[in-house]
Amino acid sequence: MKFTKMHGLGNSYIYVDMFKESLQEEQLPSLAQEVANPYTGIGSDGLILVCPSEVAPVKMRVFNNDGSEAKNCGNGLRCVAKFSYEKGYVEDTTFMIETLGGLVEATVHLKEEQVVSVTVDMGLPVLEREQIPMLGNPGEQVINELFEMNNEKYQLTAVSMGNPHAIMFVDDIVNAPVSSLGPMIEKDVRFPEWVNVEFVEVVNNEELNFRVWERGSGITQACGTGACAAVVASILNGYLEKNKEIVVHLLGGDLTIVWKDDGHVWMTGAAETICTGDYIVKL
Repeated sequence: MKFTKMHGLGNSYIYVDMFKESLQEEQLPSLAQEVANPYTGIGSDGLILVCPSEVAPVKMRVFNNDGSEAKNCGNGLRCVAKFSYEKGYVEDTTFMIETLGGLVEATVHLKEEQVVSVTVDMGLPVLEREQIPMLGNPGEQVINELFEMNNEKYQLTAVSMGNPHAIMFVDDIVNAPVSSLGPMIEKDVRFPEWVNVEFVEVVNNEELNFRVWERGSGITQACGTGACAAVVASILNGYLEKNKEIVVHLLGGDLTIVWKDDGHVWMTGAAETICTGDYIVKL
């Protein structure tokens, strides 16, 4: 199996060109776990398939390093856009990508015919509790809601960007309890599909510091949908304003996010190729 390893701000995946490769559906979860393993595989946060689509030029399928399939991945979308354009599967610099979470518009930015950054329309954030999904009274929005766990009280805001996110604001991002609290909230029974957990420090009205515990992957260098959810949550809580570019500082680098008045969230950031190679698929 030929592969390309790519990353968006350090959030790396193994990309497989399904226009040329053939894999069995039942082997995809275990294959994602295998290639993600840094000791016996290639090493990554998971596996992304770049597939033909009936409704767009390309389709993205994302498998986390535990083998679960995700509905969306912001960093993955930017890499898929770069991959698809440079492979010639699309000719226009603006095109659609199909995901399990819906259709997404991407625009590649070029330098000497190479994609150096990508802007993605991440769509409309979902705020209704039952659609995130999170247990509780349907129809409500989850904004700075009291969240009790293990005799401790926290405040959470919940947002879906095609996948669920729980955002907690902290005073000091360096000391945020990502590795301790993240996995506990991720699999809390109030999130029936589990949840990505973001810790956010508001730097000023144009910047956020950000750390994440990703559903199915743990701590990662970056999470594009999480950065978008963090900006939405910050605006809902009155820390930031709409129609203003916000720089989100992640472990792997910066993303620029804007939530516009029409409701759409736009994300701009880098996408880079690390290497290509052949992987021997275990039968």
